[in-house]
Amino acid sequence: MTTEDPQNPMPRGSPRGRRWQAAVAFVAAWAVIAYLVAPGLWDLAMQRHPDLAQAQHLTATADDHPGDPVNVALVGTEADVVQAMRAIGWSPADPVTLQTALRIAADSVVRRPDPDAPVSSLFLFGRRQDLAFEQTVGDSPRQRHHVRFWRWDRTDDGRPVWFGAATFDERVGLSYTTGQVTHHIAADVDAERDRIALGLARSGCTSAASWIDDFHRDREGRNGGGDPWRTDGRLAVLTLKTCRAAPA
Repeated sequence: MTTEDPQNPMPRGSPRGRRWQAAVAFVAAWAVIAYLVAPGLWDLAMQRHPDLAQAQHLTATADDHPGDPVNVALVGTEADVVQAMRAIGWSPADPVTLQTALRIAADSVVRRPDPDAPVSSLFLFGRRQDLAFEQTVGDSPRQRHHVRFWRWDRTDDGRPVWFGAATFDERVGLSYTTGQVTHHIAADVDAERDRIALGLARSGCTSAASWIDDFHRDREGRNGGGDPWRTDGRLAVLTLKTCRAAPA
């Protein structure tokens, strides 16, 4: 026969007592997780993975017209970026000078390959690109894959983040907005984003890859030259690691 403690009217072994103990344990566990564990994990996550979606989504021309859309982000040092892009067969582009501008014009006319042909300046975060790479197609710089990268002022786990705008130059012509001689880009900018992501993965240059959905709310637009572009809105985020050099 069990007797109830007058100071504790609820028998410890009764179903009601067990439910009460379970409820107290649940509330205690929730309080620990919600107020101690979760905030710490959230702070750690924010330190390791800054909100890349807050970065600017479109580049701009020198006269502040919309440029090409941002569609890829690389996490790593400048040396990591250069090594990785070289590993998948992309060459650093020369800066735009009078000499390089005349050279690319001549190469386009005589259909001579120019793997280091300059790319024009676009602006992100208030400055022109920090790095630019290209991959030639055929025997003329009229067509080429190219990407510009800008270093962000925030980091991911202490490593720099480089936002890139990758497009394909499909022909040389006159700008639809200024009438100046320019490269016209292909509308499918996702194809260039995917080309870089797949190339880096196949070459073993990435340790992690993720995608930010709805990075672009506007899925189509026109760049400063009047060329249309379209996207599924996703940003590829690729964390780099040491990888092998491109075959000679």
